[in-house]
Amino acid sequence: MFDDKTILVTGGTGSFGKAFIRTVLGRFSPRRLIVYSRDELKQFEMQQEIASPVMRYFLGDVRDADRLSLAMKGVDFVVHAAALKQVPAAEYNPMECVKTNVNGASNVVAAALANDVEKVVALSTDKAANPINLYGATKLCSDKIFIAANNLAGSGRTRFSVVRYGNVVGSRGSVIPFFRRLVAQGATELPLTDPRMTRFLITLPQGVDFVIQAFRRMWGGEIFVPKIPSARIGDIAEAVAPGLATKVIGIRPGEKLHEVMCPADDCRMTIEFGDHYVIAPSIAFVNQVAHDVNALGERGNPVSDGFEYSSGRNDRFLAAEEIRELMITPSGREG
Repeated sequence: MFDDKTILVTGGTGSFGKAFIRTVLGRFSPRRLIVYSRDELKQFEMQQEIASPVMRYFLGDVRDADRLSLAMKGVDFVVHAAALKQVPAAEYNPMECVKTNVNGASNVVAAALANDVEKVVALSTDKAANPINLYGATKLCSDKIFIAANNLAGSGRTRFSVVRYGNVVGSRGSVIPFFRRLVAQGATELPLTDPRMTRFLITLPQGVDFVIQAFRRMWGGEIFVPKIPSARIGDIAEAVAPGLATKVIGIRPGEKLHEVMCPADDCRMTIEFGDHYVIAPSIAFVNQVAHDVNALGERGNPVSDGFEYSSGRNDRFLAAEEIRELMITPSGREG
């Protein structure tokens, strides 16, 4: 679907952006692939890693509406991956998080509409469901902005959807690289926030594939949620450093014991498909469609009353050995 198309990725120098761009280059023949991000050093380093004549690098911040609109000229598809994501940092710097995650989302919507972009998929997080921290609250706002944007598009062609998933194995700033760094520094024990804590886990290739499928499946207005396994924080520590002692240090500001991706309050809008769930929009659109059949013709069924998709009550938990296997990506490099 990306052949001879122009795709822009906000936050394109991040873990997801790099993996997405490599995948698109390997599977499709795009006209242009645009990285939109604010860090010139990361863009320079990425240019050394990914050499292709279709690549374009655009310095800019999603907070800058004019710059973003200029970057989207002639763009067919947008992946919005730019965000401030560190939970404690957001608690201490709330307005910076709001400016990027909320105002930035609004700017992406406005730029996409102004440039007649065909489809936009925004990346969300499990922390946006029933949020208790500022990061999650800003991503919930972002989700709502993108869903409601389908009404702003009216009879135009631009459509917006959201992909929500859990922790990416080995992504920058996540717990696995943190544990590895401590082990490399000679730590005699690993800090655990709470041994009861669980998280959804997904690999980068799985996340990229799910986003590509979302572009194919979307009508506009959906929140796509993959069916993925959970892991206990203690098992993650055991996967990184078998046998190493652990120390309970307490939950950080804004953290939950368990994450939710499909809240019980949304069960009346939640539809189960083979490998994913869809949370249909709660608001009416100008061009309303039934979301129990997607654009690929796949059919889903409503979930039962009171259904909740929680990392603590998942039907599949990864053992330490399985987590260790996930820490090696299909390319053979450590995740």
